[in-house]
Amino acid sequence: MEFPVQTANPAKVETACLVLPVFTDGELLPAAAKLDDASERLIGQLIERGDFEAKLGNVQLIPFAPGLGADRLLLVGLGSRDKCQEGAFRKALDAAFGSLAKLAVDDAAVAFTDVPIGERACDWKARMVAEAANRAVYRFTEFKSEPAAAPQLTQVTLLVSEGGDSQAAKRGARVGDAIGQGVSLARTLGNLPGNVCTPRYLAERAERLGEASNGALSVEVLDEEALERLGAHSLLAVGRGSAEPSRLIVMRYQGAQNADEAPHVLVGKGITFDTGGISLKPGEAMDEMKFDMCGAASVFGTVQSVLALAPKLNLVFIVAAAENMPDGRATKPGDIIKTLKGLSVEVLNTDAEGRLVLCDALTYAERFEPASVVDIATLTGAAIIALGHHATGLLANDDDLALDLLDAGEMAWDRAWHLPLWDEYQEQLDSNFADLANIGGRPAGTITAGCFLSRFADKFPWAHLDIAGTAWHSGKQKGATGRPVGLLTQYLLDREVELGETPENVE
Repeated sequence: MEFPVQTANPAKVETACLVLPVFTDGELLPAAAKLDDASERLIGQLIERGDFEAKLGNVQLIPFAPGLGADRLLLVGLGSRDKCQEGAFRKALDAAFGSLAKLAVDDAAVAFTDVPIGERACDWKARMVAEAANRAVYRFTEFKSEPAAAPQLTQVTLLVSEGGDSQAAKRGARVGDAIGQGVSLARTLGNLPGNVCTPRYLAERAERLGEASNGALSVEVLDEEALERLGAHSLLAVGRGSAEPSRLIVMRYQGAQNADEAPHVLVGKGITFDTGGISLKPGEAMDEMKFDMCGAASVFGTVQSVLALAPKLNLVFIVAAAENMPDGRATKPGDIIKTLKGLSVEVLNTDAEGRLVLCDALTYAERFEPASVVDIATLTGAAIIALGHHATGLLANDDDLALDLLDAGEMAWDRAWHLPLWDEYQEQLDSNFADLANIGGRPAGTITAGCFLSRFADKFPWAHLDIAGTAWHSGKQKGATGRPVGLLTQYLLDREVELGETPENVE
């Protein structure tokens, strides 16, 4: 999608639809005020007569706009001015673009950079516009024999009131579009069924990303023979009961001016379907266990965003992919397996398999001598009990890294919440027969899962993001969300700034 920026008088902008945000207090924002004057108070009269109520998320289409350059006007309610914060702003954007996606228009112009949002600058608001536009036109119709018509919207012009904000709006829209594309890829991978999206399929998608990157991304795929030689028996143990072979996928991006700059590493859990193994899950909603690879999907989505933005960083992306199935070869409760790190694990529950694939991937990350490692996983139902579906759970062995991720989540509005990783929780993983058990009982399940992973992350700054509550929606809106691509991309962009690199100029 294209996102040009204009500073012209909005009354003269030629577009199929002009989108105007409006507060309930009736005081029009600059762009809307200019349009109101040019249209003989069309907007003001609609509000005064009660024909449009500017409650948050309300929309009204005015199909004719006499005297204006736009063919149509779309009014969008922002609600109360004093309550218009980031969440409300994004809700208004989703309402606006949800309506635009239903119209037979291929271009629109929006005046959302006028909206005052605390200390958020023009570039942030432009970024949110681009993300919302991509979110609205996303469709997953690969398996529909007669898919509904796709949205026609291909261009969104950002109207800015001050000429000095033009470059900021361009920069923000570029980042937002890149993140939007990454989110869309993550959503598609998450939405694919388990009979299509297998570990081998993920490996093939990685290779296709590499081929399309013009040399920016190198890809290595370790098959089961290579994993056996390596000693990654924990990862292999999870996929042993499946006819689908496991894979460890490694993607490398070398963008730093110094080739030896320590890379930042992202590690994604890629359980392409999770039955629970011998510790079989209940049948209800088991279809949603195709989403158990959304950690891997978010890594792929972040790769997509990175390739579009080309940050001056060295990065490594690792995906541990397996299918957790029960058969005669499957790992059983009570089995003891040897990890790549050399620690032995007593498997008390085969449905706690995500940590078993991640622990070998974290050990593999040691060879890159990383500046930081962040793993992303739909790891525990306990995260949903603790945080619901709004915040991603965060645990870390480094407070600075945790703060960096929290800050990135606030900037991306893809937020996380920091949970403790105290030594007192570690004893819940004690085993009579092995170095540690793979579960620690019901209390603090998300934290003890983090404790388990921390045993394999002692050589580098490490953080764990539990996205079990944020990776997908259930019910009528069932589908992958693409989170936390926004948080991860922002985290990496912040590291570029930290290195003192200047972001690429936007022309």
